[in-house]
Amino acid sequence: MAKNLYVGNLPWNCTEEELRAAFEAYGEVRSVKLVNDHETDRPRGFGFVEMGDQGALEAVENLNGSSLGGRSIKVNEARPRPERPRW
Repeated sequence: MAKNLYVGNLPWNCTEEELRAAFEAYGEVRSVKLVNDHETDRPRGFGFVEMGDQGALEAVENLNGSSLGGRSIKVNEARPRPERPRW
């Protein structure tokens, strides 16, 4: 089973490779996705990391509140995105 983790308060210059390296210390990382603004294509300061259950639990315990690129990052299990009405 895999867990999807939300990672917030990322530095604007953070790369997917840097984020992957931080999380690989706790287990196999299946995917990394940084979120960019649709209009400006600039980073929005958060992303998602998918990894196995045990590694995800350890990553949350050890990385939440830790420093990455000089910023204190937030790491927790991602919640499903709420349904948005279609126009």
